[in-house]
Amino acid sequence: MKQKRINIITLGCSKNRVDSEVLMKQLSANGYEVTHESDKEKAEYVLINTCGFIGDAKEESIETILNYAQAKENGLVEKILVFGCLSERYKQELKDEIPEVDGWFGKFELQAMLKSLKAKEFEGLRPQRILTTPSHYAFLKLSEGCNRTCSYCAIPVITGGHKSRTLESLVDETRALVEQGVKEVILIAQDLSYYGRDLYRKPMLAPLMEQLAQIKGLEWLRIHYTYPAQFPMDILPVMAKYPNICNYMDIALQHISDNMLKLMRRRVNKKETYELIQRFRTEVPGIALRTTLLVGHPGETEADFEELKQFVRDIRFERLGVFPYSHEENTYAWNHYEDNIPEDVKQQRADEIMEIQQQISFELNQERIGTRVKVLIDRREGEYYIGRSEFDSPEVDNEILIKTTKRLPIGTFRQVRIIDADEYDLFAEPV
Repeated sequence: MKQKRINIITLGCSKNRVDSEVLMKQLSANGYEVTHESDKEKAEYVLINTCGFIGDAKEESIETILNYAQAKENGLVEKILVFGCLSERYKQELKDEIPEVDGWFGKFELQAMLKSLKAKEFEGLRPQRILTTPSHYAFLKLSEGCNRTCSYCAIPVITGGHKSRTLESLVDETRALVEQGVKEVILIAQDLSYYGRDLYRKPMLAPLMEQLAQIKGLEWLRIHYTYPAQFPMDILPVMAKYPNICNYMDIALQHISDNMLKLMRRRVNKKETYELIQRFRTEVPGIALRTTLLVGHPGETEADFEELKQFVRDIRFERLGVFPYSHEENTYAWNHYEDNIPEDVKQQRADEIMEIQQQISFELNQERIGTRVKVLIDRREGEYYIGRSEFDSPEVDNEILIKTTKRLPIGTFRQVRIIDADEYDLFAEPV
């Protein structure tokens, strides 16, 4: 009998994407025909990997589940399984509210999900996966969970404490990815800065980066999701030493006023934050800094917000995102603070920050006109090839649009000259 076709939908972050890729490999080994977010052909089974982090992400997950529940009612889908962070957090409530779903599984219930599909787990295949990214880049997940206790964050509630993978397993996986054609590996975790402390009793991000940078054929190594408190400073000389480690740092700073950092339980203060950024820029010249900020957290005064705006103006981050505060059950803030800032004020503050950042981004991009840069070609769209520099992570950062009659194969590197720029994109021609 022909095996059923399965379409996997991934919502949320790149860590979820890696989980979907691992699941796809297991299902494929069991003989299933597996696609990822395909709308081109009918799949009998749909598996939805959900996000349960903040309000907007939860709404998107529920809306997606309801859309497929309707598709099932219309006879377009036979079976729906839901897994990931949202069902880890709200499994029983969801089960009661959306009975059309055939199975609810938490974030770490791979075996149970496979069993429900009459499939078995091939332990020897872990951590192999089927990439859902373009074949020239891949995410590498270093750990699960988080040991931080930030007031607003539900991640430790959902995923539990920090659990690092062994350094050897990560080196082996990276080597295998490079052998199959991956040129760029992006290190991810809930908190990269903590990597190794549980397994090795000391931070091991720097030794890991050093080993990965020496893998032949790995052209770019990029780090995402670092944390400012107890930052592993020994990664900075490693970044400066190896040309294939991107001069790029993603560090979630959230706020700058000492009042807010204390209320948020960030274990770092304003002075330490400014000093940390200074060290980044001194020890890794030309580094691009990406951060995320949180506005509207309980207790944020107008003075705190003005301080945050000045911080953004002072530092001139190359990349920046901002989120309005979401009051999440079972977090420290939920239990100890009143969600006392109106939603429209939260959104207004987020908009103000992004207006400041938009102008900064425009000015920084204008400064790049006339420069030459190494670009990785990601795809073709209409008359443009779309690429990225070492300062740009996929899907979240600037893109470089290259108009040319020359053929630029996807997944190759090219030298280009920047000829124009707007707030978030650069325009270039091949050199």
